[in-house]
Amino acid sequence: MLPERKQVLIVDDEPNLRKILSAQLTRDGYDVLTAEDGEQGLHLLREHHIDLVITDLKMPKVDGMTLLKRALEEEPELPVVLVTAHGTIDTAVEALKRGAFDFVTKPFDKDEVRQIVAKALKTRELRGADATLAEGGSAGVRFGIIGASQGIAELYAILERVADTPTTVLITGESGTGKELVARALHEHSSRKDKPFIKVNCAAIPKELIESELFGYERGAFTGAVASKPGRFELANGGTLFLDEIGEIPIEMQVKLLRALQESEFERVGGIKTIRVDVRLVAATNRDLKKLIAAATFREDLFYRLNVVPIRLPALRERTGDIPLLVEHFLTKFNDRLKKKVEGVEPEATEQLVQYPWPGNIRELENVIERAVLFCDTSKIHASDLPPDVRGITALANVPLPEADLQAALAGEGGLKGHVKVAMSRLERELVSRALKQTTGNVTHAARLLKISRKGLQLKMKELGLREGSAEKSE
Repeated sequence: MLPERKQVLIVDDEPNLRKILSAQLTRDGYDVLTAEDGEQGLHLLREHHIDLVITDLKMPKVDGMTLLKRALEEEPELPVVLVTAHGTIDTAVEALKRGAFDFVTKPFDKDEVRQIVAKALKTRELRGADATLAEGGSAGVRFGIIGASQGIAELYAILERVADTPTTVLITGESGTGKELVARALHEHSSRKDKPFIKVNCAAIPKELIESELFGYERGAFTGAVASKPGRFELANGGTLFLDEIGEIPIEMQVKLLRALQESEFERVGGIKTIRVDVRLVAATNRDLKKLIAAATFREDLFYRLNVVPIRLPALRERTGDIPLLVEHFLTKFNDRLKKKVEGVEPEATEQLVQYPWPGNIRELENVIERAVLFCDTSKIHASDLPPDVRGITALANVPLPEADLQAALAGEGGLKGHVKVAMSRLERELVSRALKQTTGNVTHAARLLKISRKGLQLKMKELGLREGSAEKSE
């Protein structure tokens, strides 16, 4: 299956600019829609699935700032890139503080536009559905985070203590556990909540652009730098800077980042003026930074500067008691979005959801519930509405015996007990093989799925001859 083409909306009242941008992005492999003003742009946003908006600031009827505001009200994760003239750069910077992804100045450099578009789309893809804010006041919801398990209760206690402080926080956890959600909670429950929350996904930025992304650049600093541009540290002044996937920052950039954190000052690329900022830093990673330190790809002094208050987010398989709460929230969300009236989940399906090890965590659960709501034709979600992988051990148990084994048993060759033993051994092998395949070779996750200990599964794999050549992974 070919990958789905991303759809970009260009909104500008200059026909030539629309034509040039549209032609370039089409050549780059995107589907493009165009609008001549903000009003038409909003109409197209409501009628089509748009992955990225590129809009001019000054337009008739509905200008770029209004378009930005309305677009983010309807779809908060939608990246919006502004095209601006030199005289309106201050306005563009203000738009960044209000949630715009980035801006380019006229006359724009084609390579810069290409990089920004790719970065915006990759950031949205990586962000995905990190976790969704719930309505406040519901049972099992605090700081906009859903959960009542011990791990989440401990998280609430930490947020209570550190949210309204300037202290640096390092959030760790697997992909999809809600690291950005926690970062936003720290910001929204602090005295900085009315100031900018600026996110940088370090994994989405090319190595050679990370310095200018963080610290900005002066005009003429490099090819394509036709005007000075502030970096994310400047944009976050007075507020919170969230560095997601901090482990991806190149080792050579880490010294400058450490200095910026320690001294609250830096220089733009190509500049000599020292800029001072007041920024609360929150960092996040799904990698083991201590292992990166041992491999000499992450500085130990930077790690200790980031790790002032560590927050580890539990994986979803460690907080299965929260799954019904999360499912209820996602049902409400997707009933509204998909215009459905699914009232709940049947007990058998709930059991399957709780048993599944969720390697993709909350993000994967959200996707599964969206799919189930979409295809559900009754008032409640049944096990049959869930994807095959999620049906878990119950689905695995329905493995048919080979016809040759059944015929041999009926013919009496070897006796009933002998054939049952052989059949059970083959069934065990099939179940273990499927569990390992379903969990992409992760023995710990497969053991949970099979409801045996990790050591027990390792012994069973050895007994069945599955250890050699297996895709065993450690947690």
